[in-house]
Amino acid sequence: MDLFQAIVLAIIEGLTEYLPISSTGHMIFASSYFNIQNDDFVKLFQVSIQFGAILAVVALYWKKFFDFSKLNFYIKLICAVIPALVLGKLFDDKIEAVLGDPIPIAIVLILGGVILLFVDSRFQNPTVATEEDITIKKAVIIGFWQCLAMMPGTSRSAASIIGGMQQGLTRQAAAEFSFFLAVPTMLAVTMYSVFLKTYETSQLKGYELLLQSDENIKLFLIGNVVAFIVAIIAIKFFIGIIKQYGFKPWGWYRIIVGIFLLIYFSYIK
Repeated sequence: MDLFQAIVLAIIEGLTEYLPISSTGHMIFASSYFNIQNDDFVKLFQVSIQFGAILAVVALYWKKFFDFSKLNFYIKLICAVIPALVLGKLFDDKIEAVLGDPIPIAIVLILGGVILLFVDSRFQNPTVATEEDITIKKAVIIGFWQCLAMMPGTSRSAASIIGGMQQGLTRQAAAEFSFFLAVPTMLAVTMYSVFLKTYETSQLKGYELLLQSDENIKLFLIGNVVAFIVAIIAIKFFIGIIKQYGFKPWGWYRIIVGIFLLIYFSYIK
């Protein structure tokens, strides 16, 4: 992977991590296009640059994350992330197997897009407008909804936002809680991938791959900086779009992109 490819992947991560369009799916398609998808460092890079996206949420909502007087906020996040930690560990190998095949991911993109077209009409009477009104029970249920994103192409953001709206949250409240929940979720995934996971081809731990060369460290640092900057822009953009238009634009986007990628990987590549 060269610097240009690393920057492209980081831009994709920053743009798509908090949008309901599947960051993993987009990065898999990009790495397949560059023909670098089987490289162990690329697999590590695609996960590790989530750290930059995590910092974007913390930077934008720093008052929320560093208000230690509100212990209940942290309890909700801990309870909500537990389902993903448990199920993610149980199904890690199966998830890894699906990541190598772009066809089912394209199909999931299309199906998820169809669902997003009807989300706004399905949940029209929200009762929860702020994070403070989210109960621990609702937070845990949203956490289980988030687990649907273990199928690459689903979108962690879409799953948790729909889960939030199903629990009575407004579109904005559901989106913001999805952002908050992303921090412990992606931090756990990143730490696991860097410090605990052994990569199949090289049989090296993530941090061993990272420290294998100065070039790898450089790409890691640049990737996280780019993902951080782009994610800040994407989050602000997304909140404005869902306030005004809801989820239909993202639904049509997923359908169009999914169809294009399905044709591309089936008949062209």
